[in-house]
Amino acid sequence: MNRTKIFTFLGMLLATMVVFGQTSRKKVDGVAAVVGDYLILESDIDKAYIDLRQQEVDTKDISRCQMLGKLMEDKLYAHQAVQDSIKLTDAEIRDQVNQRIEFLTAQLGGDIKKLLEFYKKDDEQAMRDELFNLLKVNTLAQRMKQQVVKDVEVTPEEVRNFFNAIPADERPHFGTELEIAQIVVNPVAPPSAVQKVIDQLNDIKKDVEEEGMSFATKAILYSQDRATGGQVLTFNRNSAFDKAFKEVAFTLQEGEISKPFESSFGWHIIQMDKIRGKEVSVRHILIMPDIPDEALNEAKEKIAKIRDRIVNKELTFDEAARNFSDEKETRNDGGQLINPEDLSTRFELTRIEPSLYARISDLKDNEVSVPFLDEDRTGKKSYRIYQITNRIEEHQADFVKDYVKIQDLALKEKQLKAISKWLKEHIEKTYIAVKGEYRKCEFSNNWLKK
Repeated sequence: MNRTKIFTFLGMLLATMVVFGQTSRKKVDGVAAVVGDYLILESDIDKAYIDLRQQEVDTKDISRCQMLGKLMEDKLYAHQAVQDSIKLTDAEIRDQVNQRIEFLTAQLGGDIKKLLEFYKKDDEQAMRDELFNLLKVNTLAQRMKQQVVKDVEVTPEEVRNFFNAIPADERPHFGTELEIAQIVVNPVAPPSAVQKVIDQLNDIKKDVEEEGMSFATKAILYSQDRATGGQVLTFNRNSAFDKAFKEVAFTLQEGEISKPFESSFGWHIIQMDKIRGKEVSVRHILIMPDIPDEALNEAKEKIAKIRDRIVNKELTFDEAARNFSDEKETRNDGGQLINPEDLSTRFELTRIEPSLYARISDLKDNEVSVPFLDEDRTGKKSYRIYQITNRIEEHQADFVKDYVKIQDLALKEKQLKAISKWLKEHIEKTYIAVKGEYRKCEFSNNWLKK
Protein backbone atom coordinates (compact mmCIF):
# COMPACT_ATOMS: atom_id res chain seq x y z
CA MET A 1 0.00 0.00 0.00
CA ASN A 2 1.54 3.35 -1.03
CA ARG A 3 1.94 6.35 1.28
CA THR A 4 -1.12 8.25 0.00
CA LYS A 5 -3.41 5.24 0.43
CA ILE A 6 -2.06 4.63 3.94
CA PHE A 7 -2.74 8.23 4.95
CA THR A 8 -6.18 8.08 3.37
CA PHE A 9 -7.02 4.90 5.30
CA LEU A 10 -5.79 6.40 8.57
CA GLY A 11 -7.72 9.60 7.86
CA MET A 12 -10.96 7.71 7.27
CA LEU A 13 -10.38 5.58 10.38
CA LEU A 14 -9.89 8.69 12.51
CA ALA A 15 -12.93 10.28 10.89
CA THR A 16 -15.05 7.27 11.87
CA MET A 17 -13.69 7.37 15.43
CA VAL A 18 -14.46 11.06 15.79
CA VAL A 19 -17.99 10.72 14.44
CA PHE A 20 -18.80 7.86 16.82
CA GLY A 21 -17.18 9.53 19.83
CA GLN A 22 -14.36 6.95 20.20
CA THR A 23 -11.64 9.56 20.76
CA SER A 24 -10.67 11.46 23.88
CA ARG A 25 -11.96 14.78 22.53
CA LYS A 26 -14.00 16.75 25.04
CA LYS A 27 -16.70 17.28 22.44
CA VAL A 28 -17.67 15.26 19.38
CA ASP A 29 -16.31 17.23 16.43
CA GLY A 30 -17.92 16.05 13.21
CA VAL A 31 -15.91 15.60 10.02
CA ALA A 32 -17.03 17.85 7.18
CA ALA A 33 -14.66 16.54 4.52
CA VAL A 34 -11.46 14.63 3.79
CA VAL A 35 -9.01 15.89 1.17
CA GLY A 36 -6.02 13.66 0.53
CA ASP A 37 -4.17 13.39 3.83
CA TYR A 38 -6.23 16.08 5.56
CA LEU A 39 -9.41 16.10 7.61
CA ILE A 40 -11.63 19.17 7.75
CA LEU A 41 -13.68 19.24 10.95
CA GLU A 42 -16.83 21.20 11.72
CA SER A 43 -14.74 23.24 14.16
CA ASP A 44 -12.30 24.15 11.35
CA ILE A 45 -15.17 25.92 9.57
CA ASP A 46 -16.05 27.78 12.76
CA LYS A 47 -12.40 28.81 13.25
CA ALA A 48 -12.19 30.03 9.65
CA TYR A 49 -15.09 32.40 10.32
CA ILE A 50 -13.39 33.66 13.49
CA ASP A 51 -10.10 34.19 11.63
CA LEU A 52 -11.79 36.25 8.90
CA ARG A 53 -13.66 38.37 11.43
CA GLN A 54 -10.37 38.94 13.23
CA GLN A 55 -9.08 40.37 9.93
CA GLU A 56 -12.20 42.61 9.82
CA VAL A 57 -13.69 40.71 6.86
CA ASP A 58 -17.50 40.82 6.70
CA THR A 59 -18.61 37.16 6.79
CA LYS A 60 -22.41 37.55 6.86
CA ASP A 61 -22.75 36.62 3.16
CA ILE A 62 -20.31 33.68 3.29
CA SER A 63 -22.19 30.39 3.66
CA ARG A 64 -20.77 27.34 5.42
CA CYS A 65 -20.70 25.58 2.06
CA GLN A 66 -18.57 28.38 0.59
CA MET A 67 -16.27 28.34 3.60
CA LEU A 68 -15.85 24.58 3.36
CA GLY A 69 -15.08 24.91 -0.35
CA LYS A 70 -12.30 27.39 0.44
CA LEU A 71 -10.86 25.12 3.15
CA MET A 72 -10.94 22.17 0.74
CA GLU A 73 -9.01 24.19 -1.83
CA ASP A 74 -6.36 25.03 0.77
CA LYS A 75 -6.08 21.40 1.83
CA LEU A 76 -5.80 20.23 -1.78
CA TYR A 77 -2.96 22.69 -2.43
CA ALA A 78 -1.23 21.64 0.81
CA HIS A 79 -1.67 17.93 0.03
CA GLN A 80 -0.15 18.33 -3.43
CA ALA A 81 2.66 20.52 -2.07
CA VAL A 82 3.72 17.61 0.14
CA GLN A 83 3.51 15.20 -2.82
CA ASP A 84 5.66 17.58 -4.89
CA SER A 85 8.19 18.02 -2.04
CA ILE A 86 7.82 21.79 -1.96
CA LYS A 87 10.32 23.07 0.60
CA LEU A 88 9.04 24.28 3.95
CA THR A 89 10.96 23.95 7.22
CA ASP A 90 9.51 23.68 10.72
CA ALA A 91 11.75 26.61 11.70
CA GLU A 92 9.95 28.85 9.18
CA ILE A 93 6.57 27.89 10.63
CA ARG A 94 7.76 28.39 14.20
CA ASP A 95 8.87 31.90 13.25
CA GLN A 96 5.39 32.56 11.83
CA VAL A 97 3.82 31.22 15.04
CA ASN A 98 5.99 33.54 17.13
CA GLN A 99 5.08 36.52 14.97
CA ARG A 100 1.35 35.70 15.10
CA ILE A 101 1.40 35.30 18.89
CA GLU A 102 3.40 38.52 19.36
CA PHE A 103 0.97 40.44 17.15
CA LEU A 104 -2.20 39.03 18.71
CA THR A 105 -0.87 39.43 22.25
CA ALA A 106 -0.08 43.07 21.51
CA GLN A 107 -3.63 43.53 20.17
CA LEU A 108 -4.95 42.16 23.48
CA GLY A 109 -2.87 44.49 25.62
CA GLY A 110 -0.02 42.04 26.17
CA ASP A 111 -2.17 39.54 28.09
CA ILE A 112 -1.35 35.98 26.97
CA LYS A 113 -4.24 34.63 29.10
CA LYS A 114 -6.75 36.51 26.94
CA LEU A 115 -5.20 34.92 23.87
CA LEU A 116 -5.51 31.45 25.38
CA GLU A 117 -9.17 32.18 26.13
CA PHE A 118 -9.69 33.34 22.55
CA TYR A 119 -8.26 30.06 21.19
CA LYS A 120 -9.99 28.06 23.97
CA LYS A 121 -6.71 26.45 25.06
CA ASP A 122 -5.55 25.53 28.56
CA ASP A 123 -1.88 26.26 27.98
CA GLU A 124 0.39 28.14 25.59
CA GLN A 125 1.96 25.01 24.06
CA ALA A 126 -1.45 23.66 22.99
CA MET A 127 -2.18 27.00 21.31
CA ARG A 128 1.23 26.98 19.62
CA ASP A 129 0.65 23.44 18.33
CA GLU A 130 -2.71 24.43 16.82
CA LEU A 131 -1.25 27.57 15.20
CA PHE A 132 1.70 25.55 13.89
CA ASN A 133 -0.59 23.09 12.10
CA LEU A 134 -2.82 25.86 10.75
CA LEU A 135 0.05 28.01 9.47
CA LYS A 136 1.85 25.04 7.98
CA VAL A 137 -1.17 24.11 5.85
CA ASN A 138 -1.72 27.75 4.84
CA THR A 139 1.92 28.25 3.86
CA LEU A 140 2.07 25.00 1.89
CA ALA A 141 -1.12 26.05 0.10
CA GLN A 142 0.29 29.48 -0.75
CA ARG A 143 3.51 28.00 -2.13
CA MET A 144 1.66 25.41 -4.19
CA LYS A 145 -0.61 28.10 -5.63
CA GLN A 146 2.42 30.26 -6.45
CA GLN A 147 3.96 27.25 -8.18
CA VAL A 148 0.83 26.81 -10.31
CA VAL A 149 0.92 30.39 -11.65
CA LYS A 150 4.64 31.21 -11.55
CA ASP A 151 5.16 30.66 -15.29
CA VAL A 152 1.90 32.29 -16.39
CA GLU A 153 2.55 35.38 -18.53
CA VAL A 154 0.60 37.46 -21.01
CA THR A 155 1.84 38.76 -24.34
CA PRO A 156 0.92 42.23 -25.65
CA GLU A 157 -1.37 40.52 -28.15
CA GLU A 158 -3.17 38.65 -25.36
CA VAL A 159 -3.62 41.94 -23.49
CA ARG A 160 -5.09 43.56 -26.60
CA ASN A 161 -7.45 40.60 -27.20
CA PHE A 162 -8.54 40.68 -23.54
CA PHE A 163 -9.35 44.40 -23.79
CA ASN A 164 -11.14 44.13 -27.13
CA ALA A 165 -13.30 41.29 -25.81
CA ILE A 166 -14.83 43.59 -23.20
CA PRO A 167 -17.92 45.37 -24.60
CA ALA A 168 -17.31 49.13 -24.80
CA ASP A 169 -20.07 49.94 -22.31
CA GLU A 170 -18.73 47.37 -19.81
CA ARG A 171 -15.10 48.50 -19.71
CA PRO A 172 -13.92 49.42 -16.20
CA HIS A 173 -13.77 52.97 -14.91
CA PHE A 174 -10.64 54.12 -13.10
CA GLY A 175 -10.82 56.76 -10.38
CA THR A 176 -8.72 59.94 -10.30
CA GLU A 177 -5.02 59.11 -10.13
CA LEU A 178 -2.05 61.25 -9.12
CA GLU A 179 1.65 61.13 -9.84
CA ILE A 180 3.55 62.50 -6.86
CA ALA A 181 7.15 63.54 -6.34
CA GLN A 182 8.97 64.28 -3.09
CA ILE A 183 12.24 65.75 -1.84
CA VAL A 184 13.69 64.39 1.39
CA VAL A 185 16.25 66.01 3.67
CA ASN A 186 17.64 63.91 6.52
CA PRO A 187 19.14 65.55 9.61
CA VAL A 188 22.81 64.65 10.06
CA ALA A 189 23.86 62.99 13.31
CA PRO A 190 27.11 64.25 14.87
CA PRO A 191 30.14 61.89 14.67
CA SER A 192 30.06 61.29 18.44
CA ALA A 193 26.47 59.98 18.24
CA VAL A 194 27.40 57.69 15.32
CA GLN A 195 30.39 56.27 17.19
CA LYS A 196 28.22 55.61 20.24
CA VAL A 197 25.90 53.46 18.10
CA ILE A 198 28.81 51.59 16.50
CA ASP A 199 30.25 50.82 19.94
CA GLN A 200 26.86 49.57 21.17
CA LEU A 201 26.45 47.26 18.16
CA ASN A 202 29.98 45.91 18.61
CA ASP A 203 29.22 45.17 22.28
CA ILE A 204 26.07 43.24 21.27
CA LYS A 205 28.05 41.32 18.64
CA LYS A 206 30.66 40.43 21.28
CA ASP A 207 27.99 39.26 23.76
CA VAL A 208 26.57 36.85 21.17
CA GLU A 209 29.89 35.57 19.78
CA GLU A 210 31.87 35.32 23.02
CA GLU A 211 29.27 35.01 25.77
CA GLY A 212 26.81 32.79 23.92
CA MET A 213 23.86 35.16 24.26
CA SER A 214 20.89 34.97 21.88
CA PHE A 215 20.97 37.33 18.90
CA ALA A 216 17.17 37.10 18.62
CA THR A 217 16.74 38.15 22.25
CA LYS A 218 19.18 41.03 21.80
CA ALA A 219 17.21 42.13 18.73
CA ILE A 220 13.95 42.14 20.69
CA LEU A 221 15.59 44.19 23.46
CA TYR A 222 17.60 46.70 21.44
CA SER A 223 16.54 46.88 17.78
CA GLN A 224 14.69 50.08 16.91
CA ASP A 225 12.99 48.31 14.00
CA ARG A 226 10.04 47.19 16.11
CA ALA A 227 8.28 45.61 13.14
CA THR A 228 11.03 43.01 12.62
CA GLY A 229 12.95 42.90 15.91
CA GLY A 230 14.08 39.32 16.54
CA GLN A 231 12.25 37.97 13.50
CA VAL A 232 13.75 36.16 10.53
CA LEU A 233 13.74 38.09 7.24
CA THR A 234 13.94 36.01 4.05
CA PHE A 235 14.90 37.53 0.69
CA ASN A 236 17.02 37.19 -2.45
CA ARG A 237 19.16 39.65 -4.42
CA ASN A 238 16.13 40.94 -6.34
CA SER A 239 13.98 41.59 -3.26
CA ALA A 240 12.97 45.15 -2.41
CA PHE A 241 15.45 45.55 0.45
CA ASP A 242 17.99 48.31 1.05
CA LYS A 243 20.99 47.81 -1.27
CA ALA A 244 23.62 48.11 1.48
CA PHE A 245 21.64 45.67 3.67
CA LYS A 246 21.52 43.06 0.89
CA GLU A 247 25.19 43.50 -0.02
CA VAL A 248 26.32 42.82 3.55
CA ALA A 249 23.90 39.92 4.03
CA PHE A 250 25.17 38.03 1.00
CA THR A 251 28.78 38.13 2.29
CA LEU A 252 27.92 36.16 5.46
CA GLN A 253 28.09 32.44 6.25
CA GLU A 254 25.44 30.70 8.37
CA GLY A 255 25.72 31.81 11.99
CA GLU A 256 28.10 34.67 11.17
CA ILE A 257 27.43 38.20 12.44
CA SER A 258 28.42 41.23 10.37
CA LYS A 259 30.37 44.23 11.50
CA PRO A 260 28.27 47.37 12.10
CA PHE A 261 27.29 49.05 8.82
CA GLU A 262 25.05 51.88 7.67
CA SER A 263 21.97 51.59 5.46
CA SER A 264 19.41 54.20 4.49
CA PHE A 265 17.53 53.32 7.70
CA GLY A 266 20.36 53.58 10.22
CA TRP A 267 23.15 51.36 11.59
CA HIS A 268 22.82 47.57 11.67
CA ILE A 269 24.41 44.28 12.48
CA ILE A 270 23.10 41.15 10.72
CA GLN A 271 23.24 37.49 11.74
CA MET A 272 22.92 34.95 8.94
CA ASP A 273 20.31 32.36 9.93
CA LYS A 274 20.00 30.17 6.83
CA ILE A 275 21.24 30.06 3.22
CA ARG A 276 19.00 28.29 0.69
CA GLY A 277 20.53 28.61 -2.77
CA LYS A 278 19.87 32.16 -3.94
CA GLU A 279 17.70 32.95 -0.90
CA VAL A 280 18.90 33.90 2.58
CA SER A 281 17.24 34.27 5.98
CA VAL A 282 18.70 36.74 8.50
CA ARG A 283 18.00 38.52 11.75
CA HIS A 284 19.14 42.09 12.26
CA ILE A 285 19.48 44.79 14.88
CA LEU A 286 18.92 48.42 13.89
CA ILE A 287 20.04 51.33 16.05
CA MET A 288 19.94 54.98 15.01
CA PRO A 289 22.17 57.77 16.34
CA ASP A 290 20.48 60.40 18.47
CA ILE A 291 19.61 63.50 16.43
CA PRO A 292 20.01 66.76 18.39
CA ASP A 293 17.56 69.63 17.92
CA GLU A 294 20.23 71.68 16.12
CA ALA A 295 20.50 69.01 13.38
CA LEU A 296 16.71 68.93 12.98
CA ASN A 297 16.60 72.72 12.66
CA GLU A 298 19.39 72.67 10.06
CA ALA A 299 17.48 70.07 7.99
CA LYS A 300 14.30 72.17 8.20
CA GLU A 301 16.14 75.31 7.07
CA LYS A 302 17.79 73.42 4.19
CA ILE A 303 14.51 72.04 2.79
CA ALA A 304 12.80 75.45 3.23
CA LYS A 305 15.54 77.05 1.09
CA ILE A 306 15.13 74.33 -1.55
CA ARG A 307 11.39 74.98 -1.61
CA ASP A 308 11.94 78.74 -1.99
CA ARG A 309 14.20 78.17 -4.99
CA ILE A 310 11.54 75.99 -6.66
CA VAL A 311 8.73 78.47 -5.93
CA ASN A 312 10.90 81.34 -7.26
CA LYS A 313 11.53 79.29 -10.44
CA GLU A 314 15.31 79.19 -9.94
CA LEU A 315 15.07 75.42 -10.57
CA THR A 316 12.38 72.82 -11.19
CA PHE A 317 11.18 70.29 -8.62
CA ASP A 318 12.78 67.57 -10.76
CA GLU A 319 16.16 69.35 -10.75
CA ALA A 320 15.98 70.00 -7.01
CA ALA A 321 15.20 66.36 -6.26
CA ARG A 322 18.06 65.09 -8.43
CA ASN A 323 20.55 67.46 -6.82
CA PHE A 324 19.46 67.78 -3.20
CA SER A 325 17.15 64.93 -2.09
CA ASP A 326 18.65 62.50 0.42
CA GLU A 327 16.40 59.61 -0.66
CA LYS A 328 18.46 57.50 -3.07
CA GLU A 329 15.47 55.39 -4.22
CA THR A 330 13.61 58.36 -5.75
CA ARG A 331 16.33 60.96 -6.32
CA ASN A 332 17.39 59.82 -9.80
CA ASP A 333 13.75 59.88 -10.98
CA GLY A 334 13.24 63.47 -9.93
CA GLY A 335 11.69 62.37 -6.63
CA GLN A 336 8.91 60.39 -8.33
CA LEU A 337 7.12 58.05 -5.90
CA ILE A 338 6.42 54.45 -6.92
CA ASN A 339 3.13 52.80 -6.00
CA PRO A 340 4.07 49.57 -4.15
CA GLU A 341 0.83 47.86 -5.27
CA ASP A 342 1.63 47.80 -8.99
CA LEU A 343 5.08 49.46 -9.19
CA SER A 344 3.66 52.22 -11.41
CA THR A 345 3.95 55.97 -10.74
CA ARG A 346 0.17 56.35 -10.37
CA PHE A 347 -1.72 56.49 -7.06
CA GLU A 348 -5.51 56.21 -7.07
CA LEU A 349 -6.73 59.16 -5.02
CA THR A 350 -9.16 57.17 -2.87
CA ARG A 351 -6.52 54.53 -2.04
CA ILE A 352 -3.59 56.73 -1.07
CA GLU A 353 -2.18 55.99 2.39
CA PRO A 354 -3.99 58.36 4.84
CA SER A 355 -0.96 60.30 6.11
CA LEU A 356 0.24 61.00 2.55
CA TYR A 357 -3.31 61.88 1.44
CA ALA A 358 -3.55 64.49 4.19
CA ARG A 359 -0.42 66.18 2.86
CA ILE A 360 -1.18 66.27 -0.86
CA SER A 361 -4.98 66.19 -1.24
CA ASP A 362 -5.34 70.00 -1.30
CA LEU A 363 -2.32 70.67 -3.52
CA LYS A 364 -2.93 72.21 -6.92
CA ASP A 365 -1.00 70.80 -9.87
CA ASN A 366 2.71 71.74 -9.67
CA GLU A 367 2.20 73.50 -6.32
CA VAL A 368 4.93 72.71 -3.76
CA SER A 369 3.81 71.68 -0.28
CA VAL A 370 5.14 73.15 2.94
CA PRO A 371 7.85 71.07 4.67
CA PHE A 372 6.56 68.15 6.76
CA LEU A 373 8.47 66.44 9.55
CA ASP A 374 8.21 62.69 8.94
CA GLU A 375 8.96 59.78 11.29
CA ASP A 376 9.05 56.18 10.07
CA ARG A 377 8.36 52.97 12.01
CA THR A 378 11.93 52.93 13.36
CA GLY A 379 11.71 56.48 14.67
CA LYS A 380 13.96 57.94 11.96
CA LYS A 381 13.07 61.59 11.28
CA SER A 382 13.30 63.53 8.03
CA TYR A 383 11.77 66.58 6.35
CA ARG A 384 9.80 66.24 3.10
CA ILE A 385 8.13 68.44 0.51
CA TYR A 386 5.74 67.17 -2.18
CA GLN A 387 4.48 68.11 -5.62
CA ILE A 388 1.72 66.59 -7.77
CA THR A 389 3.42 66.18 -11.13
CA ASN A 390 0.45 64.76 -13.04
CA ARG A 391 -3.27 64.26 -12.48
CA ILE A 392 -5.32 61.72 -14.42
CA GLU A 393 -9.02 62.41 -13.95
CA GLU A 394 -11.61 59.66 -13.52
CA HIS A 395 -12.18 57.95 -16.86
CA GLN A 396 -13.23 54.79 -18.65
CA ALA A 397 -10.37 52.38 -19.38
CA ASP A 398 -8.21 53.41 -22.32
CA PHE A 399 -5.93 50.77 -23.86
CA VAL A 400 -2.92 53.06 -24.29
CA LYS A 401 -3.22 55.23 -21.16
CA ASP A 402 -4.11 52.33 -18.86
CA TYR A 403 -2.05 49.57 -20.45
CA VAL A 404 -0.36 48.52 -17.17
CA LYS A 405 -3.72 48.13 -15.38
CA ILE A 406 -5.27 46.27 -18.31
CA GLN A 407 -2.22 44.01 -18.52
CA ASP A 408 -2.63 43.20 -14.82
CA LEU A 409 -6.32 42.34 -15.32
CA ALA A 410 -5.46 40.12 -18.31
CA LEU A 411 -2.75 38.36 -16.31
CA LYS A 412 -5.11 37.72 -13.38
CA GLU A 413 -7.71 36.24 -15.71
CA LYS A 414 -5.12 33.91 -17.24
CA GLN A 415 -3.87 32.92 -13.78
CA LEU A 416 -7.44 32.13 -12.69
CA LYS A 417 -7.84 29.89 -15.72
CA ALA A 418 -4.59 28.10 -14.86
CA ILE A 419 -5.75 27.61 -11.27
CA SER A 420 -9.16 26.38 -12.38
CA LYS A 421 -7.54 23.85 -14.71
CA TRP A 422 -5.15 22.69 -11.98
CA LEU A 423 -7.99 22.27 -9.47
CA LYS A 424 -10.10 20.28 -11.93
CA GLU A 425 -7.23 17.90 -12.71
CA HIS A 426 -6.17 17.38 -9.09
CA ILE A 427 -9.69 17.00 -7.71
CA GLU A 428 -10.12 14.09 -10.12
CA LYS A 429 -6.95 12.24 -9.00
CA THR A 430 -7.03 12.98 -5.24
CA TYR A 431 -9.07 11.10 -2.65
CA ILE A 432 -11.88 13.47 -1.56
CA ALA A 433 -14.90 12.72 0.62
CA VAL A 434 -17.57 15.26 1.58
CA LYS A 435 -19.53 14.18 4.64
CA GLY A 436 -23.08 14.47 5.94
CA GLU A 437 -25.17 17.56 5.20
CA TYR A 438 -22.32 19.11 3.18
CA ARG A 439 -23.07 16.67 0.36
CA LYS A 440 -26.08 18.90 -0.34
CA CYS A 441 -23.83 21.91 -1.02
CA GLU A 442 -23.53 23.41 -4.47
CA PHE A 443 -19.78 23.94 -4.76
CA SER A 444 -18.05 26.00 -7.44
CA ASN A 445 -15.60 23.09 -7.86
CA ASN A 446 -16.53 19.45 -8.45
CA TRP A 447 -15.73 18.27 -4.90
CA LEU A 448 -18.58 15.74 -5.06
CA LYS A 449 -17.16 14.33 -8.32
CA LYS A 450 -20.57 14.13 -9.98
